[in-house]
Amino acid sequence: MLRDSHPTAAAETQLKDIKKRLPLRVLSEEDWQHWITKGYVIVRQAVPAANVERLVELLWRFDEKDPADPSTWYAPQRREHKMKELNNTGMLEIYNHQYLWDNRQEPRIYGAFVDIWDREDLWVTIDRANLNPPKRVKGNPNGFIHWDVDTSIRPLPIGVQGVLSLQKQDGDVGGFQCVPELFENFATWEKTQPADRDPMHPDMSGLSTVNIEMEAGDLMIFNSLLAHGVRPNHSDGRVRMAQYISMHPAKWNNRAEREERVRLWRELDHPKRDAFPGDPREWEKHNATPANLSDLGAKLLGVTPWF
Repeated sequence: MLRDSHPTAAAETQLKDIKKRLPLRVLSEEDWQHWITKGYVIVRQAVPAANVERLVELLWRFDEKDPADPSTWYAPQRREHKMKELNNTGMLEIYNHQYLWDNRQEPRIYGAFVDIWDREDLWVTIDRANLNPPKRVKGNPNGFIHWDVDTSIRPLPIGVQGVLSLQKQDGDVGGFQCVPELFENFATWEKTQPADRDPMHPDMSGLSTVNIEMEAGDLMIFNSLLAHGVRPNHSDGRVRMAQYISMHPAKWNNRAEREERVRLWRELDHPKRDAFPGDPREWEKHNATPANLSDLGAKLLGVTPWF
């Protein structure tokens, strides 16, 4: 299975083992302890409500769907994913619009990732959004639990992922679910597993999932070593919407990657990786202009260096 959508870092210290040098900016001490033991943390009201409202409106328009007309919600996806598990999951191939960048360069979001990484020189991922309507056929209510990194690799991969909720996320509408007890006790659990265990999908025997509830504007950051999944949307007429935002240590000296990131922004293009098929309409090229970047945004993209 191809796994190229979630950057990992060359850091040597696992995120849960970081000894803080920088003072916490956004997270509380309680948040920090939850992060290093459970593998995730929720930043409440990470962006202003106005940011959420205008992005929601944009995503409906981008996807050519009417929020008031459910008959428009089930149009076929525009392009097949090479990563088959992403087919028909509501991924929106929009990457560069100003409204996405407004959230990426929101100081509160940046501050939360500074807290997580204990460093200021970060790059933001060039990622997309999601619009997920209710399932027409109610199947498995639990989804499937997986890791996005190979947990057999040593040293274990280091990375984080983030989801900004754009609509209320509760039990009915589905959304993020995870297995914090497995994150907390991974080393002990692994010793009980066969040598040829599936490194991408844990045996859930004796383990239970936690369903995460979020309000619009809440950001959830989770460690890539947290086993997780997405519960199907079994609500009555409610969509789930999100923007994917994460950050990782900047790689200024990697000129090829830096120039490619800047090109994506300037040309309103999609990342050339298997996880991201792109929009065959090239909607952004026809309906948007390169986003205005704040001083922070320029550093988060790689236009200007951190130091």
